[in-house]
Amino acid sequence: MAAEVQSLQPLKLAAGPEAITADQRYWKGFRSQQLVPSPHSNPITHISFPPSPTNPLVTPPSDTFAVTSGSRVQIFSSKTRKLLKTITRFGYDDIAHSGEIRRDGRVLVAGGDSGAIQAFDTGSRAILKTWKEHKQPVWVTRWNPNDLTSIMSCSDDKTVRLWDLPSESSMTTFSGHQDYVRSGAFMPGQSSNLIVSGSYDQTVRLWDSRAPKRAVMTFKHAAAIESVLPMPSGTQVLASADNQISVLDLVAGKPLHLIKNHQKTVTSLCLANNGTRLVSGGLDGHVKVFETSAWNVVAGFKYPSPVLSLSVVGAGASREDRHLAVGMQSGLLSVRTRLSGEQKAAAREKEKEMQALVAGTIEEYDIKKAKKLRQGDKKALRGRDFTGEGADIVIDGNARGNIRNQSKWESALRNGKYALAVDMVLGATKFYNPNMLTLLTALRHRSAMRTAFKGRDETSLQPILRWVIKYIGHPRYIKLTSDVAMLLLDLYSEQAMDSPEIDDLLNQLHRKVRHCSELAQAAYSTQGMLDLLVSGA
Repeated sequence: MAAEVQSLQPLKLAAGPEAITADQRYWKGFRSQQLVPSPHSNPITHISFPPSPTNPLVTPPSDTFAVTSGSRVQIFSSKTRKLLKTITRFGYDDIAHSGEIRRDGRVLVAGGDSGAIQAFDTGSRAILKTWKEHKQPVWVTRWNPNDLTSIMSCSDDKTVRLWDLPSESSMTTFSGHQDYVRSGAFMPGQSSNLIVSGSYDQTVRLWDSRAPKRAVMTFKHAAAIESVLPMPSGTQVLASADNQISVLDLVAGKPLHLIKNHQKTVTSLCLANNGTRLVSGGLDGHVKVFETSAWNVVAGFKYPSPVLSLSVVGAGASREDRHLAVGMQSGLLSVRTRLSGEQKAAAREKEKEMQALVAGTIEEYDIKKAKKLRQGDKKALRGRDFTGEGADIVIDGNARGNIRNQSKWESALRNGKYALAVDMVLGATKFYNPNMLTLLTALRHRSAMRTAFKGRDETSLQPILRWVIKYIGHPRYIKLTSDVAMLLLDLYSEQAMDSPEIDDLLNQLHRKVRHCSELAQAAYSTQGMLDLLVSGA
């Protein structure tokens, strides 16, 4: 039985570079920006949410995040972005710092300018505990990710302290910094007995609670340390000093990389995408996203005021990225939300409805929407086309008659009229370049390209030369266009002097090829210089 004659398949070219990367598409998904002003226009100094515990048996975190501004700490829902509670039980002239919610959502701890550390019941907002051992403002408070009662604090009195919630005094004091200590964190995983701190004495120090007399490791920087952030592996720490971010290797005991993409001081660091992306904010108003392998910028945002704090807030048991919360010097809190699958579908449906309303076709939209079957109707109609196991199977024969939807140039190609097919494609009212590429590929497979181009006069040759001149510099068409150009030169080089028009077109082709070769040579030279710079970095 002969094979069925099918329509000529269009040529599929290699995919070109995408206009937008996967990371840019991901971060552009953070939309629906909500701006929340601070009650007294106080700067937003800290944003935090309960971290996910490393032990799967530990209670999962609550779906809330805390925003510290002025003399209050506000607790928002990460599901609805609504304000749930406001804690204002600080002194009259006191300024709150670093409000942190425990992972079960029941207790919040915060420091203040008075030097006091307070623990609050998030349900009743009652003060559960107050410690006043620090003599100067407390800028950092953190919960131990593996312990519900262990807390650390960093203060302007140059000390880092460990606290236990039931105790009345600090458990351990780390002394060694020579200036204000305004950043710190517990190391992740099984290394929670290790603490990292950053100070205005331009050092990052690693402390061990089992040997608190001196720092285990010290890294010296060129400017005051504004923020420190341990990586999930527990072997690297990120530290921001001035407008730079250093990547510190705790195993080798030396810096690995220096990120210099901000123009002003970097004030805040956080992780996203399960620790595979670093997000930084600075006084230049920029929020930048870096990938954590080569530390290249993959996305970014611009805000109207200096950024003092930021956090990528996770939601659900898996802690997937849900909100990008950014606190600014002007007192504005910006919350951008990444929609889930169902929410995206609902947003698209709402957008279609609004477009129909604006276009005046809302009635047609309602009729079309009403025709959609409900889920119960789909179940009731399921299987109605089943004909039974004993049904006859009919195999239709191959129809070798006229091919449906066949264009005129395809018909000419099948009938061996190759020159006519080329003229039809080039002379079409609406020229479509993929048709020309498909035709040339088919001619090359049939070894009929010379037959299609030979024996032409001056008038029929000019459209082909113009097409070659236009597309010979395109990298995706270079193989076909170069073959056509070489064939035309072989066929008509001796007759070029007889026609001024053909001679002029061949000169244009020569100039175009020379220009493309110069561009290619410059590109190779640039690539060589970049390779030298990368190898020497």
